[in-house]
Amino acid sequence: MNITLTGRQIELTEPIKTHMNASIETLGKYNMDIISVNIVATTQTKKNKEHSVVEYVIKLAHKNSIVIKQSDQDLYAAIDLATSRAQKALRRIHDKDNNHYKDGINEAKSESNLSVNLNEISESMEDEIVPVELSLYKPREVEDVLNDLKDTNKLFEIFLDNDNKTRVLYKRNDGRFGLY
Repeated sequence: MNITLTGRQIELTEPIKTHMNASIETLGKYNMDIISVNIVATTQTKKNKEHSVVEYVIKLAHKNSIVIKQSDQDLYAAIDLATSRAQKALRRIHDKDNNHYKDGINEAKSESNLSVNLNEISESMEDEIVPVELSLYKPREVEDVLNDLKDTNKLFEIFLDNDNKTRVLYKRNDGRFGLY
């Protein structure tokens, strides 16, 4: 990693250089291929106040460059803020590279087709018919259905009565029961 420290309209003292180098070393924890880091520190005067401006240019292999410009009244604070923004940008790129975005849909399809044969599953399911007798279609007395409805939390019950008519017994809001 090539490191370039530049001071425009400001003299970079040894404590400033060591602080910049220490902040650059924290960028290495994301295991990105950083080719070079250029830091330009300048001072600007706006409204009769001096501001320190720090600009980071981080060049990554096989990726776009990251450019961060941060200003503050204190040079050390501007360096710290720019470093935290650079860490956030590198973390986003690192997470994007290492997450599920890396696997394409074609790879997922091929993996799923290797483990499951859909033709065998559909053929095995075609021949099997299981007869089930539904209790819904057996004729029931209204009193039996009323007792079942009182015992459960159901709001209604659909059933066939002894005359083979479809009936609905339901709970009303006033606590009584209705019958269709």
